[in-house]
Amino acid sequence: MAYLLPVLLPALAAAAKDQGGPGGAGITKYVAPRALVWFRWGAVATWLTGATYLGHTGLLVPAFTLQGGAMVIGVGAWLGTIMLFNVWVFIWPNQKKVLGLVEATADQIAKARKTATMASRINAVLSIPMLMSMVAFGHGGFFL
Repeated sequence: MAYLLPVLLPALAAAAKDQGGPGGAGITKYVAPRALVWFRWGAVATWLTGATYLGHTGLLVPAFTLQGGAMVIGVGAWLGTIMLFNVWVFIWPNQKKVLGLVEATADQIAKARKTATMASRINAVLSIPMLMSMVAFGHGGFFL
């Protein structure tokens, strides 16, 4: 979802200023909902792939309980879980209000925009240490 902000927000601003084109409605009605489907389900697929890998290697429980040699990958697993939670609990419900997919007042839309933006930025920041923990574990640099 965090990858959507640098693409969608400038596109919405440009479309809203385009006097001869479809305006922002073209993006918010047709493009953004479809893009958000891919981001939402991509987050689920990423989490399930990671959990499947951890389960296959016998590290699922040690990783999520931050035990022993699985602590580094466990930190990454928890960060990924938080990011998945952000997508489904904060970003998507608020984006539906911003995009007009559900009824909301102007105040609710303004609050939803701030919440979705903040959650997306948090996910962008969390993605860096999550990836670092995955790489560190995969290269054996931080086994306890």
